[in-house]
Amino acid sequence: MNRKPPDRKAAAKRAALNALKRARRQAERAGVKLSDWEGEFLGSVADRLKTFGRAFGDPEKGAPGEALSALQTVKLKEITAKAKGEKKDLKRRPFRRRGRPEP
Repeated sequence: MNRKPPDRKAAAKRAALNALKRARRQAERAGVKLSDWEGEFLGSVADRLKTFGRAFGDPEKGAPGEALSALQTVKLKEITAKAKGEKKDLKRRPFRRRGRPEP
């Protein structure tokens, strides 16, 4: 039996397309209204994945063999969290003056 090793690029493409579909489906099921930008983002990234096998052109924006750039992955996670209702508020602490260390 001569088996070919799995194609990592094709697997990454399938995983990214499934994640995009899952995010859109979760938003629809939960009744969460995605913004126009978020809907367009999901559609355009899916189109680029189908056409080119990955959704970014500059190799420095993502790891080799990955289908989405680092920023696209972050945005997809944000959309998925919004669809699940896990939207987190930004927790920022104000700047505080630190005491000077003792000499």
